[in-house]
Amino acid sequence: MKHAVALAMIAAAFPAAGHAQAHQCRMDNAPATIRPEAPDGETRRFPVTHYTLALSWSPEHCRNRQESARDRAQCGGGHGRFGLIVHGLWPEGRGNLWPQWCPTPRQMTPSLARRHMCMTPSAQLLAHEWAKHGACMTRTPEAYLKTAAILWESLLPWLPDYDRLSRKDGLTAGDIRRALTDANPAWKPAMVGVKLNRRGRLEEIRLCYGKDFRPARCTRQQFGAADNLPAKIWRGL
Repeated sequence: MKHAVALAMIAAAFPAAGHAQAHQCRMDNAPATIRPEAPDGETRRFPVTHYTLALSWSPEHCRNRQESARDRAQCGGGHGRFGLIVHGLWPEGRGNLWPQWCPTPRQMTPSLARRHMCMTPSAQLLAHEWAKHGACMTRTPEAYLKTAAILWESLLPWLPDYDRLSRKDGLTAGDIRRALTDANPAWKPAMVGVKLNRRGRLEEIRLCYGKDFRPARCTRQQFGAADNLPAKIWRGL
């Protein structure tokens, strides 16, 4: 409850602005199938010291996935065109340790997932993120998704136009980082992580939060690509 109040105050502190990201979403009839999933690692319980909000660059994720049944809602084109989407909200621990796969009797339901699929257009991914990360920070999937949604909605008016930035000659990871901080006065470059894939293309923006859910300096692991590293952004064309 205390976290929810703090998050609401943080979200209210941001003035309204126009959306820079091309993001249209129609999820009324989107499939919300959730299949049982085995953990991909061991249970780890560590005190939470900070958080990461991982934002996936959808055009890169969707390369060659337009026909994938698993990715149909996000990549098929029938439910909208996506730019940045929420991959997950991750509790972090000290050093390179983080809690994961904390046992819980609570499960993500298709109806709950569908309500958040404009934020994360995959019911299966929402269920995975709750089971692997969310259960280590909140008691219910409802509380986990509410927390992620408050953070996401506070960012939406300030997301930069990465389609436009992709045309910049000599693009670097630092340009990607600064585009977000130039658009959003609450963030500084040291608080924004950039993950590039093996082809040097933008895969994720990772925003760093303190335990109080306020923007905080990234750890080395969160920060990712150095500012001078060459980068590319796939526009999905």
